[in-house]
Amino acid sequence: MGTHRHRCEVAVLERTSTTARYARGVAAAVVAVATLVLAANAGPARASEPRPAEQAAQTRHQAGPTAD
Repeated sequence: MGTHRHRCEVAVLERTSTTARYARGVAAAVVAVATLVLAANAGPARASEPRPAEQAAQTRHQAGPTAD
């Protein structure tokens, strides 16, 4: 039987320059901030009818002052 040596070749990543790493970091930060701003502004639409608390205040105001 023949002896075969299997070499495990691991891809060695080349070192990137400091400028490239900072550029990627800044780009990631910009994307993160833009995502947070868009998410903060993507709330539910405003209701066209007044809220129940506002309706109660309007009803009391329209009925006139009450004698306590």
